[in-house]
Amino acid sequence: MSANYLHGVETIIIEKGPRPITGVKTAVIGLVGIAPMLDVASADRTLNEPVVVRNPVDAAKYFGTNRSGFTIPAALDAIFDQGNGPICIVVNTIDPASNVTAVAAETKTFAADETLTLDHPQVASVVVESDGGGITYVSGADYTVNAADGIITRLSTGAIASGATVKVDYSWLDPSTVLAADIIGEVDVDGNRSGLQSLIDTYNLFGYVAKMIIAPGYCTQLAVSTEMIAVADQLRAMALIDAPAGTTVSEAIAGRGPSGSINFNTSNKRAILCYPHVKRYDTDTDSEVLEPLSQRLAGVIAAKDVEKGYWWSPSNTEIKGIVGMETPITALINDSTTEANALNEAGIVTLFNSFGSGIRAWGNRSAAFPTNTAPENFINVQRTADILHESLEYAMLQFLDRPINQALIDSIRESVNGFIRTLIQRGALIDGTCIYDPAKNPETEIAAGHLTFDLEFMPPTPAERITFESYINIELLKALQ
Repeated sequence: MSANYLHGVETIIIEKGPRPITGVKTAVIGLVGIAPMLDVASADRTLNEPVVVRNPVDAAKYFGTNRSGFTIPAALDAIFDQGNGPICIVVNTIDPASNVTAVAAETKTFAADETLTLDHPQVASVVVESDGGGITYVSGADYTVNAADGIITRLSTGAIASGATVKVDYSWLDPSTVLAADIIGEVDVDGNRSGLQSLIDTYNLFGYVAKMIIAPGYCTQLAVSTEMIAVADQLRAMALIDAPAGTTVSEAIAGRGPSGSINFNTSNKRAILCYPHVKRYDTDTDSEVLEPLSQRLAGVIAAKDVEKGYWWSPSNTEIKGIVGMETPITALINDSTTEANALNEAGIVTLFNSFGSGIRAWGNRSAAFPTNTAPENFINVQRTADILHESLEYAMLQFLDRPINQALIDSIRESVNGFIRTLIQRGALIDGTCIYDPAKNPETEIAAGHLTFDLEFMPPTPAERITFESYINIELLKALQ
C-alpha cells in the first residue's frame, strides 16, 4: 500500500501461487584438450576460452580437422557420431605462439607436382634456403606455404629450380609440448581461468554448465583425472576417466585398489571409469587407430539424454563409429564369470560384444561402487538427483529476498511439487514431494530470514539384473487328455 495520500481508487498487484520451474540442460559435454589451430581462421582461434560447438560444422570451423596427436577434433567426431543434440563446451589449451618445436635445415626435394611436404604439419616461421646454402628464397615470390598441412609449393616464376633440393627451417605446433598442468589450468591474479578451470565460468557465459567432463588422452594421468573430479564436484557433473592404453583387464581391476598402477583408485560418485580403448577406422592412414572410450561414452550419454531422458542409463547402448576394441572383453548376458561382469563388479564401465549385439556400452555404476551401495552409485540416479537439485536452486532466484509469509511458503512448496509431478509424469522420478515442516523452521530461523523445506524423491534405478525362478511342476501333466 502506498504511503502517499490518495483520495480515489488504486489497484495493488499481489504475486502469489506457484511458478513454473524449467529443468537445466543435461546433454552438455565439457571437452578440454588440444586442436590444430593453424587449420582455423585467425579470427576464430581461441586459447583457454570456452567455445560452444553444436555440430560438426562448428567443430571444423573452431577446432580444425582430425590430425594425429591433437585430441579435440577426434573427440568431437566421436561425440557427434552418437547422434544429434549434444552441446559441447570446448577449451583448447595449445598455444601456437609457445607450444612449438623448432626444426633446422630439414632437407627436402620438390616432387613432380612442384610441392614438398615437411615432416610435420602446422608450421610457422618457414625459411627456405638452397641446399648448398647461400641463397634464401622469398615467400610469395619463390614459393608459397600451406602452413596447416606443412606443404611448400614452388612458384614457376621464382628462383627455385624445378625438382630442386632445399633446406627448410621452421617451427611446428607440437602436441607433445602440452603438459598436464596446461590441461588442469589455473586462475591467474587477474581472475582469468585456463584449462579445466575455464569450465567453471560457463554458466555466466552461456546459462548452462557441462554435465559431463572429458579430457581424452590426458585423463589417464592421475593429476588430470583428480582435477576433473574436483571440477565435476563443483559443477554437479560426471568426469569420464579412461584407463591408459595398453592396460589389461587385470590391471584395470587392480587399479581400483591402493596397489594399482593406473588412475582408477577413487570412490568418487562423479567419476565414471572407462575401459578399454576402442578402435576406429582412420581414412588418412587407411588403418585402424585407438581412441579413448570416454569421448564415445560421453556422446552416448548426451544422445540418450536427448532421445530418452537423463534418467536413462547409458548402459546397453550400441556405440557408433567404432570397428573394434583394443582388448577383447569376454561377455555373456547369463554368465557372472565374464570379464565384462568382473569389470562392472569393480565399478568400471566397459564394453559388451556378443553374438549379434554389436559393441555396446556396458555398466551402470560410477566409481562410488562397490564402496557405496546406495542408489546414487547408479550413474542415471546421481545425474537425475543433480538435475533436480540444480533446477530447483536456479528457480528459487525469483523467491529470494521476498517477505516471508504464508503465501511465500506455499508458493515455493507448490512450485517444487509441480515440478516433481512433471518429472514423475515423464518417468524421471518414481515419486517425490516437497514438505514444509514447521518443526524445522522455528521462529528464530524465520526471524533470521531462513526457510527449510524437506525434499524427498526417488529416480528409477536401471534393471541391471533380471532373475527367473523356474519350477518343474509335475502337476501340469494333468493337462494331458
